[in-house]
Amino acid sequence: MERKPFQWPQPLAGNKPRVWYGGDYNPDQWPEEVWDEDVELMKQAGVNFVSVAIFSWAKLEPREGVFDFDWLDRVINKLGSNGIAVDLATGTASPPMWLTQAHPEVLWVNDRGEVCQPGARQHYRPTSPVYREYALNLCRKMAEHYKDNPYVVAWHINNEYGCHNRFDYSEDAERAFRKWCEERYGTIDAVNDAWNTAFWAQHLNDFSEIIPPRYIGDGNFMNPGKLLDWKRFSSDALLDLYKAERDAVLEIAPRPQTTNFMVSGGGTLLDYDKWGYDADFVSDDPYFTPGEEHLDELAYAGSLMSGIARKNPWCLMEHSTSAVNWRPINYRCEPGELVRDSLAHLSLGADAICYFQWRQSAAGAEKWHSSMVPHAGPDSQVFRDVCELGADLNKLADEGLLDTKLVKSKVAIVFDYESQWATEHTATPTQQVRHTYEPLAWFRALADNGITADMMPVRGPWDTYEAAVLPSMYILSKENSERVRNYVANGGKLFVTYYTGLTDERDHVWLGGYPGSIRDVLGVRIEEFAPMGNDFPGAMDHLDLSNGTVAHDFADVIGSVADTARVLETFKADKWTGFDGAPAITVNEYGDGKAVYVGARLGREGLAKTMPELLEEMQIEAPKGNGDVLRVERADETGENRFAFYFNRTHKDVKVDVDGGTALVASLAQVDEGGNTATINPNGALVVKL
Repeated sequence: MERKPFQWPQPLAGNKPRVWYGGDYNPDQWPEEVWDEDVELMKQAGVNFVSVAIFSWAKLEPREGVFDFDWLDRVINKLGSNGIAVDLATGTASPPMWLTQAHPEVLWVNDRGEVCQPGARQHYRPTSPVYREYALNLCRKMAEHYKDNPYVVAWHINNEYGCHNRFDYSEDAERAFRKWCEERYGTIDAVNDAWNTAFWAQHLNDFSEIIPPRYIGDGNFMNPGKLLDWKRFSSDALLDLYKAERDAVLEIAPRPQTTNFMVSGGGTLLDYDKWGYDADFVSDDPYFTPGEEHLDELAYAGSLMSGIARKNPWCLMEHSTSAVNWRPINYRCEPGELVRDSLAHLSLGADAICYFQWRQSAAGAEKWHSSMVPHAGPDSQVFRDVCELGADLNKLADEGLLDTKLVKSKVAIVFDYESQWATEHTATPTQQVRHTYEPLAWFRALADNGITADMMPVRGPWDTYEAAVLPSMYILSKENSERVRNYVANGGKLFVTYYTGLTDERDHVWLGGYPGSIRDVLGVRIEEFAPMGNDFPGAMDHLDLSNGTVAHDFADVIGSVADTARVLETFKADKWTGFDGAPAITVNEYGDGKAVYVGARLGREGLAKTMPELLEEMQIEAPKGNGDVLRVERADETGENRFAFYFNRTHKDVKVDVDGGTALVASLAQVDEGGNTATINPNGALVVKL
C-alpha cells in the first residue's frame, strides 16, 4: 500500500508553530451571547485550535438543499480573528431527521434484520449510495464555502467511523460484501478455499450466494473464515466512505485532513493502521481506563498511535478532563491526572492536545461528560488545570519540543488487528485468551523493568528494532513468517508467546505442530493446548513455574525441543497432569539471533518477575531507572535537542535522577536541592530538557 505524504496543520498567518491545544467546540448548542465569553476563556487557557461543526448537519442543511453557513461564518471569524485556528468538520457524522424520513433506506440493519432508527448518531449505512450522495454533497458545499477561509487549517472528515455502525447487515452491505469478496479473491473457488466451505456443506456456486454473517441462532458457530473477512470488509467499507468524503473536500479545498480513530488497549473496531495510510495526519480519541492501569494503558495507546503514525506527529483529538458519561460508573480523574495524562500523550508524539469538549453541555446525551469549561464554570479546579496545561504546552514549544520526535525504543511490541478479530470467534481453544490482552501485559511488564517499549503495528518496521515481541499473534501470514525468519537469522532478538502463529491469513491452521510456520525459529514443537479455568469443579485452573510465577488460562503442551534450544523454565505440577518438569519457557539459537518462547499466560506480574532473566538471556540492557517511573524521551534528528518525560506509576512519592537537565514543567513534582534529582508525587509528571 502507498502511504499519503505526511502533512500537519500550519499556524495562522503571523503566528509561530505551537502545540495545538483545544477541543471540540459546539457553539450551536449555545445562544450566541455565550460565544464571546468562550473566545475570551479560550485565550485565557491558551487554546489555539478547535474542531467545529462535527454534528451540525441539521443546522448546516436544515432542509434538503437549503444551506445555512451564516452562523458558522460568524463563529469561525470570531475564533480566527482571536488567533484560534479551526479544524473544520464535514458535519456528516449524524444524518438529519429530514434525510432519514425521506430515505429510511439509509438506516443500518443489525444481524437479526432490525432497522436502527434515528435518535442518536451514526444511524447510516456506510455502503448506502443514497447516504453517500447526500453526505458528499454536504462535503462539497462545505469545501466550496470555506476554500478560501484563512482560519481553517485542517479538515475533520466525519467522526469516529464505526463507533456505532461498524456492522451493517442490510441489502446494500450484502451487495458490497459480494463485490469485496470478488475483488479480494477473483473466483468463487478461491472463496470456497479460503472459507473451507467443504465443512458443514457451505459450498458456494457463485458470488450471488454470499450473504453477510447474519444471525444463525444462539449457540451456533459462524464460519470463522467468513467472519474474519466480514470484519475486514466492514473496516474497508467505512474506509471507502472516508476516502470518498475526504476526496470530495480536497478536490475543492486542499488542506491537511484527518479523521479521529479510537485506539486504546481494547480499541480494535477498525484496522486503524491500514486507515493511517490514507490520512495526512492521524488522530485519536483515547479515554482513560479507571483504576491501577490508567497511566500504563494510556501510554500503551499513545505508543501504538505513534506506531500507526510511523513516528510522525499525531493529534490527540479527544480525551476527557475528568469523567466520561458512557460507562456504568463514570469515575472522575484524580487530582493531577488532567495535566499528567496530556503530557503523557505529548511525550509519545502527540503534537496536538485536544478534549471533548470545550464547554460542558447543559442538556443532551453527553451533558455529564466532563469538559474544559465544566458546569461549575471557569471558577473550578478543572478550568484552572486546563489553563496550567496551556501554559505548560506553550513553554515546551518555546523550548523547541516541536522540533523533536519520540525516540526509538530498544523493544517493539507487535500489534495486529486481524489477530484480535480472529481470536474473538466463539469456537476457539478458550474464550479467555484474546490477542489484545498480551501486548498490554508485555508493555506493563517491560515498564516494570525500566523499559518503555514501542508499540508497532504488524505492517510497521518492527523488524528494525534490537528486540521484538510477538504477543499471542494468532495469525501469521506466509509473508510475516518470512519476516520473522529473516529478522532472527540476521541477529534479531525475538520474544514469542503462546497462541502465536496458529493460522495463516485465511485462518487456516499451520499443520505439523504449533507454531507451524516458525517452529524452526523457536526450536519448539507444540502438540496440544492446555486451557485452564474454574468453570468446572476440579478442572486445572493454574500451573506453577519453576521461577515462582503462576500461569493462568492457557499453557502449551511442548512435545519436543530442538537441539539448538535450551529450556529456561519448566512447569511444576502433580505428575498426573503430565506437566511436571515440562518446558514452559525456552530460548533458541537461530542464525545470528535468538528467539525466546513463553509457553503460557503469565500475566503482567508473572512477566515482570520473569523479565530480568529474559533480558539478561537476550543481552538487552534496561535503561537507568526503575519500574516506579515511566520515562519517555523525545529528541531531534541530531540528538542534541532532547526532552525527558517522567511519570509516577505509583501512589507514593518517587525520586528520579534528572540526568543533569533543566526541569521545564513540574506538575505535582519538585526538583530537589542541588537540581540533580526530583520528587514526583502520585499522578505527577516532570519534563526535563537534557
